[in-house]
Amino acid sequence: MTAPALTARHYHDHPHKPEPVGKVQLDYESRFLRRKVLELDGGRSLLVDLPKTTSLDHGGVLVLEDGGEIRILAAAEPLLEITGDDLTRIAWHVGNRHTPCQIEADRLLIQPDHVIRDMLGRIGATVHEVVEPFTPEGGAYGHGRTHSHAH
Repeated sequence: MTAPALTARHYHDHPHKPEPVGKVQLDYESRFLRRKVLELDGGRSLLVDLPKTTSLDHGGVLVLEDGGEIRILAAAEPLLEITGDDLTRIAWHVGNRHTPCQIEADRLLIQPDHVIRDMLGRIGATVHEVVEPFTPEGGAYGHGRTHSHAH
């Protein structure tokens, strides 16, 4: 017999003080949702039913009907690690393509894309495949979400 499903109806993009009653690990694409059943760490299921499609941030919480909180964690996923002598210039080229990008002091992380990988090689970047959590910059138009030139 399985435990009854939990239901979350609210999302907060910042962690709260109470200890969460559960955790869910989601990759970047899975953290963009409105209504979906998720499997929590520990095996319980959770029905997420938000008022609108929402980008869930690493460290945020889903609030359950009873007030408990489920912590959102970024799951490890395949990424491209980008380094180079002129990382600022490289970051400009990545940003110019409206690609979600995690920006760190000595590297950038993006989702795998063979066209962008080829372009990066031509401008002098070093690119390696890695598997890590992905928490890209949010930018002016969304929390970790980017848009086409049609925004």
